[in-house]
Amino acid sequence: MPPPPPGLLDLYVPMLLGLGLLTLLVAWAPLFIKRAPLSLPILCVGIGAAVFSFDRIAPYALHPLEGPELVEHAAELIVIVSLMGAGLKIDRALKWQNWAITTRLMVIAMPLSIGAFWWAGLSLLGLGAATALLLAASLAPTDPVLASDVQIEDPQSAQDDEARFALTSEAGLNDSFAFPFVHLAILAAAGGWGAQMWQEWALDPVLTRLSVGAAAGIAGGWLVGHVIYGLRDENRLARTGDGFVALGVTLAIYALTELLHGYGFFAVFLAGLMIRRAARDHDFNDRMHNFADESERLLMMVLLFMFGGMLTAGGLFTLVGWREVAFAALAIFVIRPLAGWIALLGVARPPLERFVIAFFGIRGLGSIYYLAYGLNHARFEEPNRVWGAAGLVILVSILLHGVSVTPLMRRLDRQRGVPLA
Repeated sequence: MPPPPPGLLDLYVPMLLGLGLLTLLVAWAPLFIKRAPLSLPILCVGIGAAVFSFDRIAPYALHPLEGPELVEHAAELIVIVSLMGAGLKIDRALKWQNWAITTRLMVIAMPLSIGAFWWAGLSLLGLGAATALLLAASLAPTDPVLASDVQIEDPQSAQDDEARFALTSEAGLNDSFAFPFVHLAILAAAGGWGAQMWQEWALDPVLTRLSVGAAAGIAGGWLVGHVIYGLRDENRLARTGDGFVALGVTLAIYALTELLHGYGFFAVFLAGLMIRRAARDHDFNDRMHNFADESERLLMMVLLFMFGGMLTAGGLFTLVGWREVAFAALAIFVIRPLAGWIALLGVARPPLERFVIAFFGIRGLGSIYYLAYGLNHARFEEPNRVWGAAGLVILVSILLHGVSVTPLMRRLDRQRGVPLA
């Protein structure tokens, strides 16, 4: 085993202190920021940026170009935990009319967003076609982790309105449907845009991986639901009362699906939906959801803390120029809201609700995962500029959506006549 970096052991006790205080903050902060135009992700990023600005700690900041595998797998873990939590909290029947808005966001808003991001990457950032597509596919999905403030709170929540449901279900699905476009960028970077590449892309990343992911998620979720709720009473897994079953199910289904050459993100979300439907009103659903939610918040805390360090000591700020600033402004204020608005044309919902759905397409840890995944699987030009642009988009998204989420969601609830907590 290689020796630890010089000085790291000297920081062991201060690291424990910092981790403990940050963990307590994650538990405590929601109580006093609930009514404020502030969010937990903003606090975590700000603390990370401040801590890593100290010279003694700065050398330990994570840089995406120096540790791309670590960045990829750390983001991967939190995304799959978040997807399981999203699946477990959705209680609506799988009927077309219940999922019509979600379908519009997937079929209309996501392709429009990818196309617009791709064009902006080409024309504004001067990236090549494959690199611009990787950036576009990475930024297109609504993040299932950081979008929690605009999602359904829990399986028994009374705030299951169309806006929260649409953003919860969109975040659960579009991380899966962005993957074919990430693979398209990888194939194009490796071999160009020839006919053979398009055939390979249609057969493998689109048809095979999506089909395997869907089959593994539905079958795995049904089987796990039967083990939890359907066996004889003395053998039911639900009798344990252990919420960490959710983590075991998440890891097992994700890994198995990946081994079967499918999209694990898709499988995990579908498995969560199936498990929820195995026994909708069982208390064990709440236990699993709560454990997944708490695990997600702890992982989010660590990764956003490190993201704050990436912005300062990790060098992401040094990769940003006026073109990246213009790209970020276009991405946050124009592309996603406009794509969402187009997707919702003709939907008979109140204007504020449609605005919330279109506007709150927050970018975050899922984008970090896809970007790291793509850069780890093919050679793209100017990865530093790609990281700079993506990092700025994520930072602006965290700040803007974190500040605006509380007043806008409270206003939406007032319009719906929901009593405010």
